[in-house]
Amino acid sequence: MAIPLDRFFAPCPRGLEAPLAAELEALHAQFVAAAEGGVSFSGPRELALHANLESRLASRILWQVAHGRYRSEDDLYRLAKDVDWPAHFRVDRTLRVDLAATRSPLQSLEFATLKVKDAVCDRFRDAGGTRPSVDKERPDVRVHAYLTDREATLYLDTSGEPLFKRGYRRDADLAPLRENLAAGLLALSGWRPGTALLDPMCGSGTIAIEAALQASGRAPGLGRAFGFQKLAWYDGPTWQRIRQRARDRALPAPASPVVFASDVDAQAINACRTNAAAADVAEWIAIEAGDVLERRAPAAAGLIVTNPPYGVRLDSEAALAAFYPRLGDALKQRFAGWTACLITGDLRLAKLIGLKPSRRTPLFNGNLECRLFRFDIVAGRPTRPQVTPGG
Repeated sequence: MAIPLDRFFAPCPRGLEAPLAAELEALHAQFVAAAEGGVSFSGPRELALHANLESRLASRILWQVAHGRYRSEDDLYRLAKDVDWPAHFRVDRTLRVDLAATRSPLQSLEFATLKVKDAVCDRFRDAGGTRPSVDKERPDVRVHAYLTDREATLYLDTSGEPLFKRGYRRDADLAPLRENLAAGLLALSGWRPGTALLDPMCGSGTIAIEAALQASGRAPGLGRAFGFQKLAWYDGPTWQRIRQRARDRALPAPASPVVFASDVDAQAINACRTNAAAADVAEWIAIEAGDVLERRAPAAAGLIVTNPPYGVRLDSEAALAAFYPRLGDALKQRFAGWTACLITGDLRLAKLIGLKPSRRTPLFNGNLECRLFRFDIVAGRPTRPQVTPGG
C-alpha cells in the first residue's frame, strides 16, 4: 500500500532556494518546487523529522493543513475552523498564530491573524469546551497562515524555533550571519569537504563551524528540540531511531584540522572557539588570531568564504573604501590559486577590490540585499583604484 504524502513548505533566506531544493531532493522529498523565499515539497510525514534534523539551509519546515480561496476575513475563519486542530495537538499546548501576505485584498492583516486564531480556539471549544492559551514568546505550537491575492494556506510549524538556531552559538560578534545563510554560502561556493576552507574574517565563527559540521558528518539539528515533538502524531521511538542513525554517522576528529579561521579581533577569536566547542567541532577547525591583510594561505589551493565588514556592520565608508583595495592586494600576493567568495551588502567592493568577479549571486542577509562575489585569484601587481572620500 502506498504511503500517503503530505505537503510541506520550507522557507529560507532569499537566494538559497535552488540549493535548498537540491538538499531536499537528496532527502528523497518529492514534487520539489522552488518559489521566492522557499521550497515546496511532498513526502511521508516522517520526512518532516528528517528535514528538520538534516537541513542546513531551511529556516523552518511547515506542514500544510489547509488550502483554499478567500475574499474576506470570514472566509479565512471558515477555512481555519474546518481544520480538525484537536487531532493535531492537545488543548493544553500554548499557541501562536503568524500571518504573512502578498497582494492580499484584506484591509488589516492583524485582524486576519486574529480571525485565524479565533477559528483554531473555537474548534477546540466546540470539541471539548476549552480553548488553548496564546503564548507569543515561547509557544508550544505555531500556526502559520500565508495569503496570496486569492488563496490562503495554513501550516503547522514542525520546527519550533527557527532552524538556523542550531543550539551551538554561545557568543556572537556585532553582526553574525545566521547559520543557514552561512551554510548557504558554502553551498553556493561549491565547497566540499576535503578542500581547504578558510574564513580569514571569521567573527564568531559561523561559516567555519558550518563547514566543520559538514566535514564531520554531523547533522545540524542534533543539539536541539523541535516543534513536531509537541504535535499529536509525534512518535518518540521513531524519532530516537532517526537521531541515533545521524549520531552514528558522525566521523572521528581528523589528525589535523581541515577548516581554518582567523580574525584580527581577540574577542571574536574567543567567541569562535567557544562556539566551535559547543558545536563539538573544535578539533576540526584551526582557529588563530591574525590580520587578513597579513596572514598566509594554509594550503597551496583552496577556498575562502568570508563576510567582510561593511558599512551596515561596523566601519565608516571611508575606512572601507581604503580597506577593499588592500584586501585585493593581499589576496593576489598570498592566495594565488585560491578562489574567494565574499558576501557583502556594500556593492562598492567589486569595484574597489581590484579583482574581477567571475560570478555575482544576489542574496539577502535578513532584509539587507547583498551579493556573493566569486573571485578566481591569480598572482598580480597591486591595484589601488582612486577613491574619493565617502566612496
